[in-house]
Amino acid sequence: MASIALSTPVWAQQKADEHAGHHAASSPTATADEMTDAEVRKVDIDAAKITLKHGDIKSLEMPAMTMVFNVRDKAMLGQVKAGDKVKFKAVNEAGKFTVTDLKVVR
Repeated sequence: MASIALSTPVWAQQKADEHAGHHAASSPTATADEMTDAEVRKVDIDAAKITLKHGDIKSLEMPAMTMVFNVRDKAMLGQVKAGDKVKFKAVNEAGKFTVTDLKVVR
């Protein structure tokens, strides 16, 4: 019985050590400044939404896909049209994926 009690802290420390590296690589602050490549598929200025075919979004741990995003500032949408190649940043705000920065790649 004593050996079980004494081994539990060691096991718990081993588990903590195994997972310690996962958080650093996937931390939003580690990749918050990275912009993701994408192609604009649709712009909806009235609804403040943009459809992007994007690469992996590392800061959100999201694989490449095509999806609709909200935009924080509608003015960003006046700068782009379907077919444009862009770089963007997005965040998860209360379950809504929102573009916070958008730049056309020339």
